[in-house]
Amino acid sequence: MSRKHFPEKTHLSIDSQMALVVICGQPCSGKSTAALCLAEALKESEAKPIVRIIDEGSFHLDRNQSYADMPAEKNLRGVLRSEVDRSLSKEDIVIVDSLNNIKGYRYELWCLARAAGIRYCILFCDAEETCCRRWNEERREKGEAAYDDKIFEDLARRFERPDRRNRWDSPLFELWPHKEGVTNSSAAIAEAISYLTKKVDSKSRDVKVLQPTIATQNARFSEANSLYELDRATQEVISAIVEAQALALGGPSNGISVGVGLPTITISRSVGLPELRRLRRTFIKLTGQTSLSGRPPPSDAESTKRMFVDYLNRELGAA
Repeated sequence: MSRKHFPEKTHLSIDSQMALVVICGQPCSGKSTAALCLAEALKESEAKPIVRIIDEGSFHLDRNQSYADMPAEKNLRGVLRSEVDRSLSKEDIVIVDSLNNIKGYRYELWCLARAAGIRYCILFCDAEETCCRRWNEERREKGEAAYDDKIFEDLARRFERPDRRNRWDSPLFELWPHKEGVTNSSAAIAEAISYLTKKVDSKSRDVKVLQPTIATQNARFSEANSLYELDRATQEVISAIVEAQALALGGPSNGISVGVGLPTITISRSVGLPELRRLRRTFIKLTGQTSLSGRPPPSDAESTKRMFVDYLNRELGAA
């Protein structure tokens, strides 16, 4: 009886080195220096990946204005998160250089990495608060970008340290800028580079490539569907206004209906198409920012139209 010969078991190679690196630390703790050192060291490594740093400066945002109050801070996190989400499919390694001081926000970034099916890690600048305060004052004296004292104290008080026991804070590479400084050859940066560039296969245990779940894939589909409904519904409202104004021959258009059970639009003056388009773009932008930092955009046409009509009535000064 002849023996059956089975091919040797092979281990699937996972060649992708795409990754998301979240820089974390107190204000003025050396995060931007760490991000630059990591990016330079990665480019000098054998893998030579494409690296992109995303920070407030990428959008010409003033740090004091961005952290002046909770709405401004929430908007900043939404802008950064949106840019990270867009960049994960384009760059090899994305580095988020920001405070990333809220553990809930780090969890959101971890979810983006998981949905993209890539590597993820935290690079933590663990500097003493007194040192950060001194460095902030020195920057101000030099005329460099610095935090106002009130904002610095508020951010320092609210900082939530990363904990490697949390999925979204692991693996965690720690730098101590106030003790050792930060250079391209710092131990934590060398460890991060090894983790980010190491080739892995199905047997690897020391490098984890996050795997998307049905839930994250459905969430992306749901978001795309919401944006489609948002675009379509707002365009239908604009078309209804243009048609009503044409029938009124440029006069006031009172009680424009956009659907059964929906509020009507009352316009006391003629509104040109360019102004309507501008209002529509602003509404879509505002709704998108809300979805990034709070509740998701409406996923059905009726809810979208109701929100847009309310917005137009406010903006156009309807009583």
